Amino acid sequence: MVNRIIALLVKELLANLRDKRSRLVLIVPPLLQLFIFSFAATQEVKNQTLAILNLDHGRPALTLERDFAAAATFGAVRHLQRAEEIAEVIDRQQAIAVLWIPEDFSRELERGGTAQASFILDGRKTNAAQIVQGYAMRILDAYRDEWSAQGRAGGVRLEPRNWFNPNLDFRWYTVPSLVCILTTVVGLLVTSLSVAREREMGTFEQLLVSPLQPLEILIGKALPALLIAIVEGAFIVLVGVNVLGVPLNGSLPLLFASMAIFLLAIIGVGLFVSSLSMTQQQAVLGAFLFLVPATILSGFASPIENMPHWLQIFSFANPLRYFMTISRGIFLKDVSAAVVWAQTWPMAIIACVTLSLATWLFKRRME
Repeated sequence: MVNRIIALLVKELLANLRDKRSRLVLIVPPLLQLFIFSFAATQEVKNQTLAILNLDHGRPALTLERDFAAAATFGAVRHLQRAEEIAEVIDRQQAIAVLWIPEDFSRELERGGTAQASFILDGRKTNAAQIVQGYAMRILDAYRDEWSAQGRAGGVRLEPRNWFNPNLDFRWYTVPSLVCILTTVVGLLVTSLSVAREREMGTFEQLLVSPLQPLEILIGKALPALLIAIVEGAFIVLVGVNVLGVPLNGSLPLLFASMAIFLLAIIGVGLFVSSLSMTQQQAVLGAFLFLVPATILSGFASPIENMPHWLQIFSFANPLRYFMTISRGIFLKDVSAAVVWAQTWPMAIIACVTLSLATWLFKRRME
């Protein structure tokens, strides 16, 4: 019995190693995902932009500003001139936090009182905001120690404020993100399995001899996936708002309009994978090969700013990146149609590219 099992084991190993597609599936996806995860999946927060509004140019205030600007966490520092600029900087995600030093900071500290500064964070990035707040407190502790070492009285207090998610409730961050990820899974799997299932069941030849043109077949495969994914997305939104208590401050029509464009880009990827696959197993593996890196590069697990610059460039071709920004903006703040459009038109271009490639490959495989 042992010899028979060993013989079968050797036979299966050789079958996998001799088949070109099996070798690709066993070697390329793990290496690719390992390479991406090593750079992109990190719980550190770095390369972030900090905005500083220093209304007090006394020495203590300038020292505090210098300490924050020199921190390794912040890759860039943006100096503001007026309090009115804070809302725009946070709204457009041009900085993850704003250090606001009031006019009487130095005077209060030098007379022995407790000087207070504000630290305003973008609460839409719940995990990153918590980590940056911890970094800020460590910088402030070092500043206090330096001030006390000089034998001076007085203290400093940093007042953190989280915009759009005051209590940093992680569900407010997770549910809008899951709207994006779960609709991606549904749209991608339904289309990836469509043509491959026809081939595996032997009904693909019936489609070829029917009056349907290749483009009509693709449209017929894409529309059901689009409708199913939109219904799935609507269900997630309904549960998130009414059961989990996540606020929906923006426009539902804007959310679903952008979702439709996003799903067209995902469906193009799914049809491409399905046209390339001969079996449903290959289709699932192909979908998985796209899904995991796309999720990592979307900014869900860790901020895109944490990633190396060359990897950030690749993320611009990821439709999940744009829809993630739209979903969070519509849920947690009432973003305007102009802001949604700025994130939607790149998805429309990606959809044109993926759908065109899927159509080209499908026609080529039919020849």
